[in-house]
Amino acid sequence: MPLLPSRTKFRRPHTRGFNVNHVACNGTKVSFGDYGIQALEGGEITSRQIEAARVTANHYLGRIGKMWIRIFPHTSVTGRPAETRMGKGKGDVDYWCAKIRPGTVLFEIAGVPEDMAREALRRQAHKLPLRTRMVKREGL
Repeated sequence: MPLLPSRTKFRRPHTRGFNVNHVACNGTKVSFGDYGIQALEGGEITSRQIEAARVTANHYLGRIGKMWIRIFPHTSVTGRPAETRMGKGKGDVDYWCAKIRPGTVLFEIAGVPEDMAREALRRQAHKLPLRTRMVKREGL
């Protein structure tokens, strides 16, 4: 089931969010697990892409280890039906996305050997629209 906020103040906000080209200040280090996947470029990740990456890693790891999702899709993106004339208000919500800045840690894994974690994170990276790299916890 895709991630989305349980409730929001406004369903279809006017705001476009923040600049995804600035380097992230927070959430750039592996905090919970031993290994993580870090974004190297900014952009949007939809809730479906997050869910696909989660399912892929869980399928590979089985019941071994633990995984954390460090991002959440707070931003709604609206769209209009095809062949609709101008006007008639703002379109309905199409999907929810997370705005990602370069350097943000997206997923973390703990309790598995390094080669297994590397393969799980590699499979996750194929499901994401951004360039990524694997990072380790400091002092590991």
